[in-house]
Amino acid sequence: MSHYVIVGAGPVGRETARLLAAEGHSVILTSRNAGSIDAGDVRTVSSDATDVAQLAALAKGADAIFMCAMAAYHRWPTDFFPIMDGTVKAAEQVGARLLVAGNVYGYGARTAGPLTADIEPDPTSRKGTVRHIMWQRARRSNVPAIEVRASDYLGNGAVTYFSLLALPSLLKNEPVSFLGDPDAAHAWSFTKDTAKTLVAASRYTGEWGRAFHVPSQSASVRELVKGFAVALKIDNPKLLRLTSADLEGIGFGEAVEMSYLFEKPLLLDAGDTETLLGVTASSLDAMVRDTLAVQ
Repeated sequence: MSHYVIVGAGPVGRETARLLAAEGHSVILTSRNAGSIDAGDVRTVSSDATDVAQLAALAKGADAIFMCAMAAYHRWPTDFFPIMDGTVKAAEQVGARLLVAGNVYGYGARTAGPLTADIEPDPTSRKGTVRHIMWQRARRSNVPAIEVRASDYLGNGAVTYFSLLALPSLLKNEPVSFLGDPDAAHAWSFTKDTAKTLVAASRYTGEWGRAFHVPSQSASVRELVKGFAVALKIDNPKLLRLTSADLEGIGFGEAVEMSYLFEKPLLLDAGDTETLLGVTASSLDAMVRDTLAVQ
């Protein structure tokens, strides 16, 4: 039995805790408001990852620390770095390996797909730059580190562009407004598959200091909306396109710089993950049903 610490009690962090506990490991799940979880030998602790001494005390004897925390979207440049730095310093103090839940923002708008995990990051947005710097901080630490990169999430409890912009309208059986090209293929990552990839990556016996992609499913926004409509047993809704001015108007200006993600195909190559870690993507139907909490 091993001991693990997970920083961040969102959908990915909580699922990672469940998977590790199901294998018989002891787990501490920590965030500023950790709440509770019914999952084997998992202890929740409310703490601040920027407090290095406190996190290091929690992580004493840990085999690995999973960095799954999330900062408020509009505060990434100010809030994410202290969280990452605190997690890295705690891992260095206790000699724990480091697993980082990241995303594809660092590749930027100029990078052609399909995206592979060995592509050199070329961020073209503030948020992409933040993610890139965070990974470099982990990679240059004196402990082994791996980043697991996901595309846009599907899954129960995930706060994403789709859950914020499309899902409320689907649930009310109203026309759906979304950004970008509704017919461009897009990679969708399942929160539970992300957790599976993090756990599998923690056992990787090859050289660390690298990234793995979460095995994902590709579907256009139009196809995904149709899938949700089928699951909800409603007619396929009309799909409207949001402009940058629309996003600013609804108070979601933070999405403007990331609109490029949906303006052209975004495909994720996770071949290394499938071959080296043995993780494959869940079906798109499973992702949709979990997002809707339908069993």
